[in-house]
Amino acid sequence: MIQIVKADGRAEEAVLAAMRARAAQANQAIDAAAAEIMETVREKGFEAVRDYSLRFDKAEPRELTLAELEAAYGRCPKELIAALERAAANIRDYNEKLLSRTMEWTSPDGGIVGRVVRGLTRVGIYVPGGTAAYPSSVLMNAVPAKVAGVEEIVMVTPPTENLNDAVLAAAKIAGVDRVIAVGGAQAVAALTYGAGFIPRVDKLVGPGNAYVAAAKRQAYGKLDIDMVAGPSEVLVIADGKANPKFVAADLLSQAEHDKLASAVLLTDDLELAQAVDAEIIRQTGYLSRSEIMECSLRDFGCAIVCKTLADCAALANEVAPEHLEIVTEDPRALLPAIKNAGAVFLGAWSPEPLGDYLAGPDHVLPTSGTARFFSPLSVDSFLKTMSIIQYDQASLAPIKDQIITLAQSEKLTAHANSIQVRFESDGLVKEEI
Repeated sequence: MIQIVKADGRAEEAVLAAMRARAAQANQAIDAAAAEIMETVREKGFEAVRDYSLRFDKAEPRELTLAELEAAYGRCPKELIAALERAAANIRDYNEKLLSRTMEWTSPDGGIVGRVVRGLTRVGIYVPGGTAAYPSSVLMNAVPAKVAGVEEIVMVTPPTENLNDAVLAAAKIAGVDRVIAVGGAQAVAALTYGAGFIPRVDKLVGPGNAYVAAAKRQAYGKLDIDMVAGPSEVLVIADGKANPKFVAADLLSQAEHDKLASAVLLTDDLELAQAVDAEIIRQTGYLSRSEIMECSLRDFGCAIVCKTLADCAALANEVAPEHLEIVTEDPRALLPAIKNAGAVFLGAWSPEPLGDYLAGPDHVLPTSGTARFFSPLSVDSFLKTMSIIQYDQASLAPIKDQIITLAQSEKLTAHANSIQVRFESDGLVKEEI
């Protein structure tokens, strides 16, 4: 079911190169279509948004009422509501502990410096419709924004005939301020430029189809975005004492996302790799999305047998996976060696779905190797800071000459003059020849 490769410096690199390449399957036609929609909405506003919605979704954009959200909440099974509320509470608690705060202190020069931390004014959340309806993603995007103090959260979702009750219930639980039934690249454009009753936002987060992803890339710079998400991926580091049943189940949990998902096992034990392969075959036989999993594992799944766990960690850093599980006898012993991962799951009882749904850290994570420089979504993603500087005459005087020296070295005499006028009666700075 999965390819087993013995690491020799070349074989494993060939396998991982194919995995990296899957994220680069850009479609120029999709990019061009998204660009046209973005530009048309920029020029024509809500008229264009409505036209595209009628063309693609057979429905006009509309804003949902609070009564509709409450009705959807009421239709959901009690056990689902309880799970959503538990997840929201854990996400809220996690982000409250991470929240940065305004700080000021006295600098070595005697002045006051610091920074003001503010939540963004307005944030948009894109939520896919149809079969790809994920209420957990509503919580993961909205709750950190609420903790950050975002003034208004606007959720958009395609105007399907029957909007998903669980998604709307999650919006109510998370405290989303407005829910607008509009989807696709036209929704991204509307939130980028503002269109009729759809407001312009400061940041747009949330997953979508290829057209939404393309539009988000093109919107970046006019607003901020969370990240450009690629196919889902999991990498498991396991030693010979790992339970192959657990490891196989965790690899399959990512392989079921789509045919481009990647599931990789790194181990120092060939027998474990073989046992995991046998478990994958057994478990796939009774799981509902077996066709997707088989395709994903065939094309982008593998087990790589390394000489040591240290080698496994080094290879994992090269991959920089979205999800990294360490299923070893002492998982924390390996943690200091891990530099690049979106989320790290330690031990046999910390499977990746725990992070997807309930633990508290966000499941919006960098993919396709971007964990080398991107971080998971969190309360930090919805904050901006302003620096504070306050000196008085007594604290500025001892350093004035050094500021003037630096300004003159850059031939910015007006900068130097701004300091000099505060201390000399003529207010002039002599330019150096």
